Amino acid sequence: MESMRELFKVGFGPSSSHTMGPQRAALKIKEMYPEATRFHVDLHGSLALTGKGHLTDYIIEKTFAPKPVDFSFKSEEFPFHPNGMIVHVFQGDQEMKQIEVYSIGGGSILFKGDLAQEPVQVYKQNTMKEILHYVDEHGISLYDYVLENEGDDFDHFLSDILEAMFESVENGLKKEGLIQGKLKLKRVAKSMFQQAQNTRREADRERLFISSYAYAVSEENADGGKIVTAPTCGASGIMPAVLYYCYKQLHIEKKDLIKALAIGGLFGNVVKTNGTISGADGGCQAEVGTACAMAAATMAWIYELNNSLIEYAAEMGLEHNLGLTCDPVGGYVQIPCIERNGFGALRAMDAAMYAKQLGYLRKNKVSFDAVVRVMKETGKDLNSAYKETSLGGLAKEFGFENED
Repeated sequence: MESMRELFKVGFGPSSSHTMGPQRAALKIKEMYPEATRFHVDLHGSLALTGKGHLTDYIIEKTFAPKPVDFSFKSEEFPFHPNGMIVHVFQGDQEMKQIEVYSIGGGSILFKGDLAQEPVQVYKQNTMKEILHYVDEHGISLYDYVLENEGDDFDHFLSDILEAMFESVENGLKKEGLIQGKLKLKRVAKSMFQQAQNTRREADRERLFISSYAYAVSEENADGGKIVTAPTCGASGIMPAVLYYCYKQLHIEKKDLIKALAIGGLFGNVVKTNGTISGADGGCQAEVGTACAMAAATMAWIYELNNSLIEYAAEMGLEHNLGLTCDPVGGYVQIPCIERNGFGALRAMDAAMYAKQLGYLRKNKVSFDAVVRVMKETGKDLNSAYKETSLGGLAKEFGFENED
């Protein structure tokens, strides 16, 4: 598996695959060809169909500036991945290079041809079964396992990620008004947080707090604000909501939250390695489903559950999001995405609670690795209309066309 540094990335929304990934690709190409005078970009598949609402063309144009760039939007997908693009590099009227690049989810990019590079593998173990066997055999904790592979200074990286997550929550709780785009969607996180403060019934109050934190980050993301991919921009509200709730309402110290963050990240890394975290590849089950599994594992670790029950919590978090479609209305990461992050955070809490209560009553029969495989196969079976193309589901029913 790759480093978790490739999973948790600080960047700007609204989409890791449609905004952050193309931006990273454009930056690399710009650095490689400083003599270029202009660019032409062919956006394919999901990048073409929802690129306007996801600000794909905007971020590429901004990155290549002051050199001009024009675009072609082509709905046909490449066989390798739905998020493909061809960048034509020109010097005057002469085409210097055609570059094939894919945004494969979570802000990660992959070049084809002579620019292709093999990802650096940091972990020898690739499945949760292998990881759990290794830690049991060597008598170490999951967090020690992470540090063993990532390096002792990895806790500093996690601390920075935690602070960036908390910053996104707090920024989102302060803001009001409308989110950018034609949907004219109103921000509600601040009002939801105030409702939580004024709610007497404890169960309702706690769930409102968690929801307000998830909404805060998701609204920031939808408005192009600074967030952390966890594992993606579209699902960036779930992990911060659970962690911030643990910090503010449960008074868990940050040094322990850093460890909890690492545990959640480990499960996300397994999904990224053996399944997919790309909505265009696997639907929203790959994004919100993975984030829910990560947050469930995080909360299970906070509950001080054993490794088997942490796996159980994560498995439930993903299992009960199987088949979840990615059908953003108008191509924006707003409806149903923001609300779905709120539900995802609550579902993660429920999964951890179920593992805590049911795990000692009977042995779970579905492994985390099994549900990752099922998620991957389900993603293959999903019609492309339900995989970040805005051609089906809510996007079609809503009758809101992609932004011109």
